Amino acid sequence: MAKYIAQMIVLGGQVVGRAFARALKQEIAASQEAAKRNQNRSPGTRAATTRTGITLEEAQQILNVNSLDTEKIQKNYEHLFNVNDKSKGGSFYLQSKVFRAKERLDEEIKSKLNEISDKKVSKDKDKE
Repeated sequence: MAKYIAQMIVLGGQVVGRAFARALKQEIAASQEAAKRNQNRSPGTRAATTRTGITLEEAQQILNVNSLDTEKIQKNYEHLFNVNDKSKGGSFYLQSKVFRAKERLDEEIKSKLNEISDKKVSKDKDKE
């Protein structure tokens, strides 16, 4: 009887080990794919994604915006933040995701404005 129990434990360990190895391979592949997608972005965008832990696309999906329109972002942010207020029966987790999405979009807007101002400064220097 002990022999069969030992075999079952060994087989169970092998099954769990294979499942873990498969999951690890999938995670590595997903990580490599994300790194490839991130290579095509500007350094400012990559830094903002790393800092906030959320991609620009994910932030736009959370706040339901297609462009970096500050008014629409602010409007959607206020609505979603208030709807998910814990005192109103909302979810703190969702509220924090909304906050992080707004934070990410604000960083992207700031990055774009910095790029524009840097281009203007370099053009002005070229004219002189």
